[in-house]
Amino acid sequence: MDFSYNFQILPIISSFVFFLLLCSSVFSAMSAAQFEDFRRMNQTFRPGEESKKMRLIRTHLMKINKPSVKSIESPDGDVMDCVLVHHQPAFDHPVLKGTKPFDPPERPDGYNHAGTESENYQLWSLSGESCPEGTIPIRRTTERDILRANSIQRFGRKIPKPVRRDSSNGGHEHAVGYVSGEEYYGAKASINVWDPKVTDRFEFSLSQMWVISGSFGDDLNTIEAGWQVSPELYGDNYPRFFTYWTTDAYQATGCYNLLCSGFVQTNNKIAIGAAISPTSSYNGGQFDISLLIWKDPKHGNWWLEFGSGVLVGYWPADLFTHLRDHASMVQFGGEVVNSQASGSHTSTEMGSGHFSGEGFGKASYFRNMQVVDWDNSLIPLSNLKVLADNPNCYDIRGGINNVWGNYIYYGGPGKNPRCP
Repeated sequence: MDFSYNFQILPIISSFVFFLLLCSSVFSAMSAAQFEDFRRMNQTFRPGEESKKMRLIRTHLMKINKPSVKSIESPDGDVMDCVLVHHQPAFDHPVLKGTKPFDPPERPDGYNHAGTESENYQLWSLSGESCPEGTIPIRRTTERDILRANSIQRFGRKIPKPVRRDSSNGGHEHAVGYVSGEEYYGAKASINVWDPKVTDRFEFSLSQMWVISGSFGDDLNTIEAGWQVSPELYGDNYPRFFTYWTTDAYQATGCYNLLCSGFVQTNNKIAIGAAISPTSSYNGGQFDISLLIWKDPKHGNWWLEFGSGVLVGYWPADLFTHLRDHASMVQFGGEVVNSQASGSHTSTEMGSGHFSGEGFGKASYFRNMQVVDWDNSLIPLSNLKVLADNPNCYDIRGGINNVWGNYIYYGGPGKNPRCP
């Protein structure tokens, strides 16, 4: 027997054992989620397919990340690109190509003009830097953002789902106040902002206003705005100011924020999709934001105001079918995704994570809820109804008083002894 041969392979065996021990220590240091990502990535990795996917992602990024004249880094890791107003994604839309932004319209009658100074409530602007006049801040989208999505085509879009407010809503659970049966030309409310726990990266928790028209079939038109926590969309758990629109029940049109062409931004100080700061604290200080959406009687566009007197921009009337005229329903409240990833109800919180009965300082609220009528006037709600898909998990109650006008408290912890 040639012993020299055996001695030659011993270093190779030792190296291999060392490699296995090294891999073992690396994997043991990984979190379960990191290991699952690693396993899935190596299971599906095919060089040809992967390079094709990355080419598609980079092409998509070039479409939504426009050339900037300045970039601002936010403390939370975001980068805001200051993009010339006429270069923003909106003007890639076929019906908007070659057009210019409209001038701001008159606010609705009954609008309170007190306190029109803009607050400093977005993390990225705490540095004191802002975008120059003639530009708008757009949160830069990264490769990692798109890779978190189920597909490039669905990135920045809601998954098509029934919008009827009942418990068969495909994993989406709501607690909302709503009015219907009239013609609505806008809505206004103040919402307190929280940082609810979202327990699965493919779930979200949001609080928003919906301006709705059309049937609840494929022709549904909605305009939406509020705050949301969405790890899949943003890669973190910060509450963020967001917008949404669709003209075909979330199927092929519309998107969050400025992730597709449509919404026309006119403001250089507010970044849609940016983190909101400060937030409310349980049994402590309450921080709320005001939102106003209304239809310009002259041109028909739907304008958005965020905060005290700050116009963000508008959804052009030409994007819509039914909303080209008016809305037939307005909703206020919360929504979560319940994916039941662990086989039981999610622990993702809605609002503050506490039920409506706990009241001020503890539960989430909408206050001073109003709608805009045919005469471009803000008026109180009539016949407000409340509905919770699963009141043992998230509930809602409405009320009215002289200070807050129409209001709702809503929210909940998700999984609990009454919501297994």
